[in-house]
Amino acid sequence: MDDQAAGSAQDARSVPVCYRHPDRETGVRCTRCERPICPECMVDASVGFQCPECVRSGTGTGHAPSAALPRTIAGGTVAADPRLLTKILLGINVAVFLAVQIRPSLLRDLYLIGVWPPAPFLPSSGVADGEWYRLVTSMFTHEEIWHIGFNMLSLWWLGGPLEQALGRARYLALYLISGLAGSALTYLLASGTTASLGASGAIFGLFGATAVLMRRLRYDMRPIIALLVINLIFTFGWSNIAWQAHIGGLVAGVVIGYAMVHAPRDRRTLVQYGTCALVLAAVVLLTLLRTAQLT
Repeated sequence: MDDQAAGSAQDARSVPVCYRHPDRETGVRCTRCERPICPECMVDASVGFQCPECVRSGTGTGHAPSAALPRTIAGGTVAADPRLLTKILLGINVAVFLAVQIRPSLLRDLYLIGVWPPAPFLPSSGVADGEWYRLVTSMFTHEEIWHIGFNMLSLWWLGGPLEQALGRARYLALYLISGLAGSALTYLLASGTTASLGASGAIFGLFGATAVLMRRLRYDMRPIIALLVINLIFTFGWSNIAWQAHIGGLVAGVVIGYAMVHAPRDRRTLVQYGTCALVLAAVVLLTLLRTAQLT
């Protein structure tokens, strides 16, 4: 009886695992190279299944090339340059900063403001006056060198690993929607005549998503928690900081990040982009509510 139990335990340990995903057991092997492959790596062939490497090196099976590409933990395509979008976002922020330094009058058309001048003065401008584009342009606008320096350092440090883990499309959705959530909460809670700007909402969204990803991968959470606490102390301890943007971006980043890395594989795209759509709908709802209050 003991020998049978020992044999069963040994058989359980010898169950093959996918050569690309060592944490997944599988009983299916590639019909060409005989390497074990999990359902995510299986590519239909005329007889049985083939692994992505054999498909790329063979004559093809009629599938789209993307069907054989390796995937990130969130289901995105693994890119050759895992920091391409981070570099582009950083470049846009720097370009807008330089444009503002060269032409300071440009700033008043880019920052976030509810309505200016206040009633009863007319004509007015701002989000309440229909300039919704300010919710986006303010995310890429900085006036002080220390402000853009700190934000771009955080973008580079957090953005690269997240872009690599999520894939470009999911990473871009996280960044933009987190920034919009920060802008919407600032618009809702701050004075309608208070101007705000900066990428802090999007950056805090990256903080939130990074914390979720680290927990998912079971990494040591203490460094990111310590850094987040320090940033929150600065957020509420210093004057002239739009704490609403930080909190709005952080909440959106946690929600979207959780959907990105915890979505079930069979409904991954629906859950991920459905969550993004819900957060974006909340942004629109908050903006409409505040506009109704100011007009």
